[in-house]
Amino acid sequence: MKIKVGILFGGDSVEHEVSIITAVQAMHYLDKNKYEAVPIYIDKERNWYTGEELKNMETYKDMELLKNSLPKVCLTKKDNEFVLIKTKGIFNKVVNTIDVAFPIVHGKGVEDGSLAGYLDTLGIPYVGCDMLGASLGQDKVVQKQIMQLEDIPVARYVWFYESDYNLNKEEILKKINKLGYPVLVKPARLGSSIGINYVKKARDIEIALEEAFTYDEKVIVEEAIENLLEVDCAVYGNHEIMETSLIGEMISTHEFLTFEDKYLNGEGKKAPLKKMGNKTSSSGFKIPAQLDKKLENEIYELSKKAFRALNLKGVTRFDFLINKETKQVYVNEPNTIPGCLAFFFFTPKGISYSKLLDNLITLAIKEYKEEKKKISNFESNVLSTYNGSKGAKGKLL
Repeated sequence: MKIKVGILFGGDSVEHEVSIITAVQAMHYLDKNKYEAVPIYIDKERNWYTGEELKNMETYKDMELLKNSLPKVCLTKKDNEFVLIKTKGIFNKVVNTIDVAFPIVHGKGVEDGSLAGYLDTLGIPYVGCDMLGASLGQDKVVQKQIMQLEDIPVARYVWFYESDYNLNKEEILKKINKLGYPVLVKPARLGSSIGINYVKKARDIEIALEEAFTYDEKVIVEEAIENLLEVDCAVYGNHEIMETSLIGEMISTHEFLTFEDKYLNGEGKKAPLKKMGNKTSSSGFKIPAQLDKKLENEIYELSKKAFRALNLKGVTRFDFLINKETKQVYVNEPNTIPGCLAFFFFTPKGISYSKLLDNLITLAIKEYKEEKKKISNFESNVLSTYNGSKGAKGKLL
């Protein structure tokens, strides 16, 4: 019997469309002999839908038609099964069941631990980070603070909330000036390079900050590394077992890898979803990067160290910044559910996309079984002695 994998994607996020692309691609590469993909699409209004049509990219050209033709569902547990129940109508009809969930979501509201927390509450096995790891992976400020505590090198930065900026604007601008220009201004909890600006002069900083605040109330400003070389390395596994990919060098015509570089070609169309086997992929990376052995080993070790420090699981792609002159390496940030699941970083190592998906699902099921062995509750009823219902102060301990 095939394992039914619920592929969750979409969501109320500025990276909604990127999530659709990644999910449809993953469903295409899932081993059909071992798994059955059950698509679960979350629209921008946070409604959930399912249906075979969601496996086809052409379906998404008319979103309103799509939603009108598919059953609206919710995921819940019923009679020891994880079921998709139709939410419209008099009767709660079971539309489908799944054995394991595979979130392929990007951005705030889904990738940031929100979805992981819901899946934890259901008690369903799922691929990827738990709520803590997902939350840390989404917040560019907190992740840097943790990495600093673990002696993982990061670029200098300042961070603040919009309310801080409104109250102490001059003081914050002074802190930014101390970093020295150019700087990178980023919404603290977004991905896919959305809302990021490369600021060369102090006179342009306020405009960049205002744009960042349109996406997030929390903003981080980082020093721009001189003589910059940007490379990426992906890791899959958990705190115990970690497999690194080859290292890829970012190819960009801009000061940093933009949304356009990652997902669009020069004509503003979606980049083709094709098999990655060439040295340069359509996602803007040259694989493998041309680095000396010492630098290469340092990146591998920092990737694993950061993966463990941030409580990550599943597959994560780490962005690195290197000063080509001094050879100083900085960990920029993790991408806990990377676009295309970073499969093209593993393909040159002989790990196909199908095999990567299989490994991730197998790991999720294994961890679920191990977790079930742990004690999570006690067979006791402390409420039996509680007398609070009569207005008295009950003693629980």
